[in-house]
Amino acid sequence: MLRILCCWCLFGTVSFAQDNKFLKVWPEKPAGEPTDLKLPPEKDTSNEKSRTVAGKPVIRIGNVSEPTLELFLPEKEKSNGTAVIICPGGGFNILAYDLEGTEVAHWLNKLGVAAFVLKYRVPARDKTQPWLAPVQDCQRAVSLVRSRAKEFNLNPKAIGVCGFSAGGQTAAFASLISIRKYDPIDAVDETSFRPDFGMLIYPAYLVTKDGSKLADNVIVTKNAPPMFLVHAQDDPVRPESSSLLFTALKQAGVSAEVHIFSKGGHGYGLRKTDDAVTHWPTMAELWLRAGGFIPKK
Repeated sequence: MLRILCCWCLFGTVSFAQDNKFLKVWPEKPAGEPTDLKLPPEKDTSNEKSRTVAGKPVIRIGNVSEPTLELFLPEKEKSNGTAVIICPGGGFNILAYDLEGTEVAHWLNKLGVAAFVLKYRVPARDKTQPWLAPVQDCQRAVSLVRSRAKEFNLNPKAIGVCGFSAGGQTAAFASLISIRKYDPIDAVDETSFRPDFGMLIYPAYLVTKDGSKLADNVIVTKNAPPMFLVHAQDDPVRPESSSLLFTALKQAGVSAEVHIFSKGGHGYGLRKTDDAVTHWPTMAELWLRAGGFIPKK
């Protein structure tokens, strides 16, 4: 059963719902939201026929019209000031909210990292740019978290993004795009929307259909943040999204690390299987430590 769709907070405050904390991303209507959009109520779309991962079901949230951040703050004595905004995947149709969201947040908390699971708008509003509304939500979320860094005991220069599949494209664009994709609306938007690092796990839609090159809208410059990328060679969502992005980052002089595994497919999150790719969190932890985002042991 879905455990998070309870009550929302007013902007600027934190509310409690079954021991979870939520922030409303936008004070009112989200940027660019169609005036004539009418969605059914937000809900978990999973059923008994839905695919399981590592023998466990997945929460698949659909019909999101009010983007929120769910807060997962580490124990005070473990906190190191770093924060990550997590973008679950789901093909811009649904959000794999536990598999690629809350479970990732719990892992980050163990590392002393504050985690904010972004429930961005789905399904896609603009079929020609399905990433646009999610990227707007992510840019706003980065500004929101950074603007409240003192409140959450965060280093405003150590706020990253982590995305999976379609959420990987969202996190990639939030990291690469140099302009805010909506008009500023308040003081929050006076704070930078650019992440300080990115972790892209089997990111989708970053290359042409034949996988021969990066898509035209994937523009990499020297101003991109450090990135960590993971993919499996047999992933039906092209692994070239990771390998070609890594090459472009290298050519731009941006620090990056990529891991391409021979097997693993797609959509495993942090759940362990017999495939080596599911041990990527160990490598990500080493990368975070090497980059100074979390203390070295």
